[in-house]
Amino acid sequence: MTPIPFKGILFDLDGTLVDNMMVHHRAWQRKLKDLGLEYSLDRVKNEIHGVNTEILERLFGDRYTHEERVRISKEKEAEYRDIFAPELETNTVMGALDFIKLAYAEDVPMAVGTAGPEENAFFVIDALDIRSMMGHVVHSGMVTNGKPHPEVFEQAAAGIGVDLKDCLIFEDSVTGARAANNAGCPVVVLTTTHDREEFEGLDVAAFREDFRGLTVERQQTGGFLLAQ
Repeated sequence: MTPIPFKGILFDLDGTLVDNMMVHHRAWQRKLKDLGLEYSLDRVKNEIHGVNTEILERLFGDRYTHEERVRISKEKEAEYRDIFAPELETNTVMGALDFIKLAYAEDVPMAVGTAGPEENAFFVIDALDIRSMMGHVVHSGMVTNGKPHPEVFEQAAAGIGVDLKDCLIFEDSVTGARAANNAGCPVVVLTTTHDREEFEGLDVAAFREDFRGLTVERQQTGGFLLAQ
């Protein structure tokens, strides 16, 4: 891997720090069945992505009011947390916690920028015991425009006082990588959720199976270097 210079790190959460996307798919499959739609897990994986209320509007049109879409979204996320709680520890991406602790020890400014709701974000962050290491957390309730719009990363960078262009982003999804491209940031993609081929046409600094072997080197001229 070619070393990557940066001054701050922005982490996606789902699929990046925890390998939980199939849990989200399972939760969506259950909720859609409750709503009268029979989707296979493969179809959920391929078609169900983005902000929950927007997904429901796309699938059902005006069948549900905005308030009902919000309620259904919360029910789906509660389903996700119930499924994932006993599985979270064993589904933390390998090396993620060691890398975060290493970066924290080097005083790297770090933030989380997730498309998930507040309850899910802190459910994972607190289970991993990394809240004190993150200078800022941005969740879906704080943004107007979801990924691939870069707003979530714009807010995350602002929250740690680092220029967005100087941030390194860790992502797992095609939509997230596109958001990183739109933000003008180098992106390291964790192949927990998607194959490399799916990122064709996007600018990806490096592909990783996990965080093991990654190092952070402080530069005499300022900033840091991601290496292995």
